[in-house]
Amino acid sequence: MNSKIAEIDAVQILDSRGNPTVSVAVTLSDGTKAIAAVPSGASTGEFEAVELRDGDTLRYRGKGVTKAIQNVRSLIQEALVGKDATDQSGIDSIMCKLDGTDNKSRIGANAILGVSLAVAHAAAISTKQELYQYLKGSEELFLPVPMVNVINGGAHANNSLDIQEFMVVPHGAGSFSEAVRMSAEIFHVLGGLLKNDGYDTGVGDEGGYAPRLESTEMAFDFLLRAIEEAGYKAGEEVALALDVAASELVDTSSGEIRYKFKKSDAGEFSASELISLYESWLSKYPLVSIEDGLGENDWVGWKEITTRLGKKTQLVGDDLFVTNTTRLERGINEGIANSILIKVNQIGTLTETLNAVSMAKKANYTSVMSHRSGETGDTSIADIAVALSTKQIKTGSMCRSERTEKYNRLLWIEHQLGAKALYESPFKK
Repeated sequence: MNSKIAEIDAVQILDSRGNPTVSVAVTLSDGTKAIAAVPSGASTGEFEAVELRDGDTLRYRGKGVTKAIQNVRSLIQEALVGKDATDQSGIDSIMCKLDGTDNKSRIGANAILGVSLAVAHAAAISTKQELYQYLKGSEELFLPVPMVNVINGGAHANNSLDIQEFMVVPHGAGSFSEAVRMSAEIFHVLGGLLKNDGYDTGVGDEGGYAPRLESTEMAFDFLLRAIEEAGYKAGEEVALALDVAASELVDTSSGEIRYKFKKSDAGEFSASELISLYESWLSKYPLVSIEDGLGENDWVGWKEITTRLGKKTQLVGDDLFVTNTTRLERGINEGIANSILIKVNQIGTLTETLNAVSMAKKANYTSVMSHRSGETGDTSIADIAVALSTKQIKTGSMCRSERTEKYNRLLWIEHQLGAKALYESPFKK
């Protein structure tokens, strides 16, 4: 068999924030070689798989990944050489057993994921397929609706906004390429509006503008103005979405879970009060999705928000579910949230990522494929989103090449599929 793994190598590269990350090359016995790189988050969930960092403060301020690199070159390579690269679940299972921990903290999720993705790419090339074709779960392939982060706040920007991401969602587009065009036009119009009103147009980690606005409502108003001035109808053609990243707002000093808007000095809320705030926003603005509206440990609050808002908008669990089927299963059983964010490095293998999407679909939860704030030029998530027909993707704004690389890859996939490229809004009334 020519698809056996012959060699695995790895190097320490830099992500979009200038921090080290893992890049892995897998070579097969037929000479096929593929490379994959691993992203890294800034606003990370407590229950995510563990990135193995060196901790040596004299090198890269402790963020080096040479231990993970060595684990790829030694432990993982020794275990996988000679194995069939087309047996993705088998490959991933071997690495998980080799690590032996629940959170991949021994070998490192960054080491394991780099190999998992590189193996999939190599297998696709060896079988003369595109990655999305190799991984596809059905004959129908949908291009995802982009959720484009045009205003950054929270942990992703040095400004006064507590909400981490304000997104435009071109769900009324007729195709993916049209959605990209609409988003780019809105992004540039927004920049002009901010500049004309005297606000900074520097960008945050994910390429969205990072102005020091006086309130969350001002951000909403700028977005609506930008959509209108770009020539589109808010709500009908382009909607809004939020990533609150509420785990970053949690304060338990009182013995209870409270949510403090510290950056904007906008007050402190109980879960019920915060849900009421979201409810007021839903009545004023065309919001179709709220991600991480409450903290990762606030299961009671999540039950309440799902009961109150679950039929009005998409409620996405990111830190809550961390692409983990055990946590997702609990959410499904308890009727919590109605959507899951999918991040390959939260769980650490491609197989576990596929399993999370499959479980969500069976429970009628939507899935949103997602990048991380610390990204590379790797475009694996674009192919995965199409292969699994997640119908939604978050991969940042319409600038910074580590973001636009994913959009550009999806444009090529759309071109390759031709008439078979489907595009459908998950937000149809």
